[in-house]
Amino acid sequence: MPKFTTYDGTRLAYHLRGTGEPLLCVPGGAMRASQYLGQLGGLAAHRRLVLLDLRGTGDSEIPDDPSSYRCDRQVADIEALRAHLGLDRIDLLGHSAGSNLAMLYAAAHPDRVSRLALITPTPWALGMPPTPEERLAAARLRKDEPWFEEAYAAYAAELAGQPPQAEYEALLYGRWDEAAKAHADAAERQCNDEAADVFWSDGAFDPAATRAAMARLDAPVLVLPGEWDGGPCPELAARAAACFADGQLQVQPSSGHFPWLDDPGAFTRTVAAFLDPDVRTVTVDGVRLAYRVRGDEGAPPVVLVHGRGGDSRDWEVIAERLAATRRVYALDLRGHGLSDWPGGYSFEGFRDDIRGLLTQLGLAGADLVAHSMGGAAAALLAEDEPGLIGRLVLEETPPLFPLKPPRGPMERPAGELGFDWAVVPAIDAQLNDPDPSWRGRFAAIAVPTLVVAGGPTSHIDQKKVAWMASRIPEARLVTIDAGHLVHTERPAAFLDALDAFGIK
Repeated sequence: MPKFTTYDGTRLAYHLRGTGEPLLCVPGGAMRASQYLGQLGGLAAHRRLVLLDLRGTGDSEIPDDPSSYRCDRQVADIEALRAHLGLDRIDLLGHSAGSNLAMLYAAAHPDRVSRLALITPTPWALGMPPTPEERLAAARLRKDEPWFEEAYAAYAAELAGQPPQAEYEALLYGRWDEAAKAHADAAERQCNDEAADVFWSDGAFDPAATRAAMARLDAPVLVLPGEWDGGPCPELAARAAACFADGQLQVQPSSGHFPWLDDPGAFTRTVAAFLDPDVRTVTVDGVRLAYRVRGDEGAPPVVLVHGRGGDSRDWEVIAERLAATRRVYALDLRGHGLSDWPGGYSFEGFRDDIRGLLTQLGLAGADLVAHSMGGAAAALLAEDEPGLIGRLVLEETPPLFPLKPPRGPMERPAGELGFDWAVVPAIDAQLNDPDPSWRGRFAAIAVPTLVVAGGPTSHIDQKKVAWMASRIPEARLVTIDAGHLVHTERPAAFLDALDAFGIK
């Protein structure tokens, strides 16, 4: 495990997890060893986590001066680690009490912070401590849990100043399962309680100065509370997010103080999307949708929509070429990639995702290029609101005839998937028995349309694809012998077809 020497000669340890661009992670507790952060759900698959053991915790040395445990005095440790890593700027994540240290670092070194993620922060540094009333109100959200009465009584007693009792720990987790119990049991041996007392001591915070500094901070800031957490509750987290010049709030549903344990996938998708400078988000009907942008901001827009099981990265080659002359938006539909996975999927829902992106970003009249399932959703949108779309490209789009024979149940592949498997049975059910009005309204598509077919190796009935093209008044049909994945198997031919169609 690597170590470095900080400003006062104390040797501090840090632990590396995962691959990618570094993300410096400040643990909470206060003063809990970074081991409890683990892989931060699945975030280590997206970023190289640099998990710092604060002085006097984990594998770091105990300092000669105990007063150096105070939160503001540890800012220099973060700066020493940044310099040790040779980074000009850092992405910084702080959890719980550690969010205060992260905020004080950003206030002291605003030019060193690229992005700041505050996970279930207790915003003492902003002068916004969670109140006992807020904590107990959040606890009462769990009143239907079998362990609630005992946990609530223990929590109320501790908040009233009585000695802490382990029974209340269930309230800190969205799921009180064996993993949560093991995580809670480890806290006692991972925390330095004497250092924690100093961490919060008099003089640690100057809330007015910190709020002023955060109002000037250029870096994007994510504030992520759990829906069921009391420290902070979502309302307090929203007030904290409002203190930042570029603050955004994302409440993780059905989660407590350790959201990466309660729903690792939801946590990872939200934080990974925030940390990726190429990814932005928009919320449509309560669903957070991620999308990637490239190209000149003033260039004519084109929106790319993937098929089932894909995501915005499927368009990498196409997006790179189009970005030379276009502003390219590549969307992750709900249940895919870094967007929310809410469950309950349909062509209509995906249609609404596309509509929401176009309307909220002011992209009415943009060209729309969509593949397979995304193409069917785009066709439904074009039937309903052709004015939202300039030109429409339907690549290997199912023509929405009932499948014969119908698809039966499919077995989920083993391992991690880049999309919610619930999409598969939901969409197969609609493909087996589609609403006949969908194909009956192809004639309502009143925009120039290019239908791209994949030829005889595609699993889509090519005769029905040709029929669909014949029903759309301003459609032309192009066949590129590539199978179903035309834009990935033969990107040059696909781009030529777009160019001839006027998308260049």
